[in-house]
Amino acid sequence: MKKQVLFGTLALLASQAFAQQAAVTGPDARLKLDFQLQDGKPVYSVTYDGKTVLENSPLGFVSNIGDFSRQMTFVDQQTDKVDKTYTQTRIKRSTVHYAANKLTVTLENADKKKVDIVFQLSNNDIAFRYEMPQYGETACMVVEKEATGFDFPSSTTTFLSPQSDPMIGWMRTKPSYEEEYVPDEPVATPSKYGEGYTFPALFHVGDNWALVSETGVRSLYCASHLSDATKDGLYSIAFPNPGEMNGLGSSTPGLALPGVTPWRTITVG
Repeated sequence: MKKQVLFGTLALLASQAFAQQAAVTGPDARLKLDFQLQDGKPVYSVTYDGKTVLENSPLGFVSNIGDFSRQMTFVDQQTDKVDKTYTQTRIKRSTVHYAANKLTVTLENADKKKVDIVFQLSNNDIAFRYEMPQYGETACMVVEKEATGFDFPSSTTTFLSPQSDPMIGWMRTKPSYEEEYVPDEPVATPSKYGEGYTFPALFHVGDNWALVSETGVRSLYCASHLSDATKDGLYSIAFPNPGEMNGLGSSTPGLALPGVTPWRTITVG
């Protein structure tokens, strides 16, 4: 009887551990993203041809209606495929065929509020964002801080353009995203102005390259940039400096619910 209870307990623990993680690859299986919860904190990692591009990197955000970056529990995961063709008149290829594998991870925070993290992987591109439902009669939220990060191996070198101080330069128009790119700097080199780095941000990771940026920015969410990195090479999503635009407006995004964040993108090759 004791052995049955022990085996049952071990099986339950193994099932719970398995439920805390998920994975998705691109259609050709060379690009892979692994997701897991570490002590209640959502993290992801990326490999290409089995070689590390991103080490365990944090996900989530803190809002005025709850913390979605820690004390999270795994609720569900769903997979799907994306296959669409569209045309553009202002890019080098007029007809674009996009095929990707999709993973949606549903998490719940300490207040029992759910959030979906949606990942889409094509052969060379990762896109992910947060999707929030309406929470009862709460139909809007302010995102105060994102935990979203990109943790590169210590051997990485960077090709980055620093974010400038606000309200400097010609006619006080900075940041105007026109600072010089510095080639092949060691990862975690402090930025020139202490304001982090502008998108797009290019990283040389061993035999691979990774270009980090964002897309799908709308009027309900601010454009972002990268913070300075920690000593371990972790860059995080940073919101605008409150001093930009002479301090007019808010530097933290407020959005109606249900709502979504912009896509964070990582192009790997």
